[in-house]
Amino acid sequence: MTQTLCFDLDGTLTDPKPGITNCIRYALERLDCPAPAADDLTWCIGPSLLGSFETLLGDHHLATRALALYRERFGDIGLFENAVYPGIADVLAASQAAGHRLLVATSKPTVYATRIIDHFGLSAYFEAVCGSELDGTRADHRV
Repeated sequence: MTQTLCFDLDGTLTDPKPGITNCIRYALERLDCPAPAADDLTWCIGPSLLGSFETLLGDHHLATRALALYRERFGDIGLFENAVYPGIADVLAASQAAGHRLLVATSKPTVYATRIIDHFGLSAYFEAVCGSELDGTRADHRV
């Protein structure tokens, strides 16, 4: 029987810390808000970015503006400021060779996740990349 294996993107296939934290800092700086050090923003990796900005800024309207600024940088630069973890390609190749179906399941917007998977040469391993939408649909891990 074929098994389907789902892999998260951030923190499982790739280390996204530089791209995510650089883009958060960019957004905060553009809003003239204090930008914590990258190491102080690692808690923002994984949860909804809008929620993280709401926590950082204390205001939904300002958080929405910050998310737009984040995406301004992330869409061109930040999504490539990460690295595939060592050995991941071997794990994916072995899983595929064993007859498993491989999928990416992430809260990151699909449009970004697909570009990251393609950029790092991993798309041949996956049948589909399933993520959230830019409007926030499917962005919350708890749902």
